Amino acid sequence: MIGAKFRSEDVAAEDRFDYWRELIGRTHAPSDMSSEYATDFWAEQRLLELGQVTVWPASFRPTRFLRDARMVRQSDPEFYHVSLVLGGGLGVDHAGRADTHGPQDLYVIDTSRPYDVRPPDDRDRRVVTGVGVEFPKVLLPMPPEQVGQLLGRRLSGQEGVGALLAGFLTGLNQQADSLQPADAPRLGAALLDLLRAWFAQVLDTESALPPEIRDRTLTAHIRAFILENLHDPQLTPPVIAAAHHISLSYLHRLFQQQGRGETVAAWIRSQRLEGARRDLADPALRTTPVHTIAARWGLHRPADFSRAFRTAYGVPPTEYRLQALAVRGEAPTRGRRP
Repeated sequence: MIGAKFRSEDVAAEDRFDYWRELIGRTHAPSDMSSEYATDFWAEQRLLELGQVTVWPASFRPTRFLRDARMVRQSDPEFYHVSLVLGGGLGVDHAGRADTHGPQDLYVIDTSRPYDVRPPDDRDRRVVTGVGVEFPKVLLPMPPEQVGQLLGRRLSGQEGVGALLAGFLTGLNQQADSLQPADAPRLGAALLDLLRAWFAQVLDTESALPPEIRDRTLTAHIRAFILENLHDPQLTPPVIAAAHHISLSYLHRLFQQQGRGETVAAWIRSQRLEGARRDLADPALRTTPVHTIAARWGLHRPADFSRAFRTAYGVPPTEYRLQALAVRGEAPTRGRRP
């Protein structure tokens, strides 16, 4: 597991809001926090330190975060803060702009300027859920006056690089318990590349990005496309290249550079096999025939699937299922071998 986790239930009821306010003050730009629910507060937050990037998935009852000019003068970490809203809503007043943000919206804050983040109206009692990201402003290759065009605006997390960024952030939160500390620097570097690409896209300055960042971002796009289409037996390198308007040779070169020498076809095969392996170990699918699970992952030739699975995991698929379900204490239904 990476990162520390806070749950309000672990603190005495009368101390929960003050404790959480102190925790936020230690890890983020200082702000004046207040809530109508201070006497009956609830919050959960994880803090993921990924090299130079900090990620904090959080859920909390409606709270106001007010950072005025005096606080900016007293303490300024000179960070950009990007938030992805997943549930509930937030009103943001920042840099002379006021907007309301709901699920799948992104917004940007500059810690060098005052802001007021609050429930969108006094009647909104929904729990707010989202993922925040903070990183030093010097790591972004755009001048502050250019980034200033985005501050406080409602930006989409459902299209383009914004969708890729939103997926990465939610995936980090979902997989945090299985990630190891050694993964943190690599994940931070990947996230920083995504952030740079997202800022460049929404500012329409992608050409200003270094070529290596553009290549890494495009590779991330392509990998996401592959994962979404693994079930399609027609998913081949030429199809993938055409879908992204690049040449087949360029696609292969991207994977050679970004994938540690692994070919496109090999990566597709490994992802399909891994998906099938997870399903074979799932007790809810124990009565589903092995060949059906393989076909769901685009592997339609049972003999080829069995041979590839054994090569990858050391045992045939049916035997792997029996072993995995036995470990879970499940009673597997024996079926035909593929």
